[in-house]
Amino acid sequence: MRWSQLFIPTLREDPAEAMVISHRLLLRAGYIRQLTAGVYSLLPLAQRVRLKVIDVIRDEMNRIGGQEFLLPALHPSEVWKESGRWDVMGENMFRLKDRKGADMGLGMTHEEIFTSIARNAVNSYRQLPQIWYQIQTKFRDEARPKSGLLRVREFTMKDAYSFDLDSDGQDAAFEAHHSAYTKIFTRCGLRFNAVQASSGAMGGSQSTEFMARTAAGEDLIANCPSCGYAANVEKAESRIPAVTDQEGPELPEEFATPGIHTIEELAAFPGGAEAERQIKTLIYVVDEKIVMILIRGDHELNETKLADITGGIAVRPAQPDEIVQSLGASPGSLGGVGVTTASHPGISIILADEALRGRRDMTTGANRDGFHLRGVSIDRDIVVGRWAGLRSAQSGEGCPVCDGTLDTFKAVEIGHIFKLGTKYSESMGARVLAPDGREIPIVMGSYGIGVERMMAAVVEQSADDAGIIWPMAIAPFHVIITPVNMKDQAALAAADALYTDLRRHRIDVLLDDRDERAGVKFKDADLVGIPLRVTIGRKIGEGIVELVDRGTGESGEIAVSDLMEKILTIIEARRR
Repeated sequence: MRWSQLFIPTLREDPAEAMVISHRLLLRAGYIRQLTAGVYSLLPLAQRVRLKVIDVIRDEMNRIGGQEFLLPALHPSEVWKESGRWDVMGENMFRLKDRKGADMGLGMTHEEIFTSIARNAVNSYRQLPQIWYQIQTKFRDEARPKSGLLRVREFTMKDAYSFDLDSDGQDAAFEAHHSAYTKIFTRCGLRFNAVQASSGAMGGSQSTEFMARTAAGEDLIANCPSCGYAANVEKAESRIPAVTDQEGPELPEEFATPGIHTIEELAAFPGGAEAERQIKTLIYVVDEKIVMILIRGDHELNETKLADITGGIAVRPAQPDEIVQSLGASPGSLGGVGVTTASHPGISIILADEALRGRRDMTTGANRDGFHLRGVSIDRDIVVGRWAGLRSAQSGEGCPVCDGTLDTFKAVEIGHIFKLGTKYSESMGARVLAPDGREIPIVMGSYGIGVERMMAAVVEQSADDAGIIWPMAIAPFHVIITPVNMKDQAALAAADALYTDLRRHRIDVLLDDRDERAGVKFKDADLVGIPLRVTIGRKIGEGIVELVDRGTGESGEIAVSDLMEKILTIIEARRR
């Protein structure tokens, strides 16, 4: 392509609305334009990158036996109701009615649609295993779309689904996708971690997220540099130092705490207790049932763990009036002493975090406004319905696998793989005849990659003050040819000859044929992020040009006779 013929609307100033690197640079470099909140048009440069990312994904998916489909984005409500997710997805799903009044939804994901195909066409173990995938537009009505392509309402996803006879087959499919994803992200130049994660509304027994480290990420990852353990904090576990408690009094002692409502206020109150010796009491509503949660005062409840442990779909903090109705006291004065599901019918279960197990001489609310209890022994004074890991792991805590220490970093999810088991095949009737003649549900897996989010993650990780630095495999062009003086006929002739030769070698090349100052051309080339720049200047008469490597910053003169071999060698080495 010639720059004069290509639509590249670059901007000289940073857009005021762009807060993260990828959003700012993709706008400035003429890759995207916003239509409305969370909805972006991909301009020609972005579409070239997108298609190259898709080519990499398709190549690796085909290598593991994937078969490509293209399914509808418009779904009837009935199929989602079969799986039980029509209501679960809530406001995240775009919904509409057709002219006959039938409920329809725009596809957020396609487990239900692929399962419906499998149940009608796969009926024998002889037809398994299968790996089906598509690269399709998805829609999610994000409450707070932001950060450009990192959180949007319309996007391209590669979603794949495996169908197996048993858990051994599912394990093999899961590992095949894990390997394929590792190759995809590596080829696209991403630095990433595969981490343990919550399955959330997808369900299933196990899931792994592929996370790209960036300050723009909204996920927090706990990582052990010593052994490599990594997990989303929604799933992460950690070791904390053992605590030795004093015996404490024979019974809890009530004391007045007027105006005290928080952990910090009680820690500073005369006769109170430091945060690690307090029992924090939280009241949540899980699927319309009231749940009491006990956690150490200096720890934070992890709502995702709560949802996973309870199997809850709708999880929220209780409102003040719901709390008073259940316990007779306001937040800040709550506690589990004397509370049972029998004595307090509004409470469905009392959950306690493992860090409280066996603790004595603790302080907690008395379920009477303005009063607390000291000398509380968990085992003696509180009837715990279930113990579970409910707290969020913190940086500096011990690794659960080795003697190392966890650190945390922000990251963005670029891929997620799930072992679904029989969640969808059971609810939707996707069954096959086993070798022994029994009819059994198909065992499934689900595997997703966000294409545009991948592109944005690459920019987050590969950019400098001058602009984007695209990896060779997905760059919109591999080489840009920049004649310095558009009136120099020898330079123009050399530029045209090189342009033709590179195209003959199937190299994506952009010829900057604009009548602009050299400095403008150089800045635009750096902003757009093309990996290699060939500058044709005054020395072309001597058969010499300059080759600039955008990624390494290296530049040097090279003979035109050696240029093609050099370019081909660099490209071949970097786009594998």
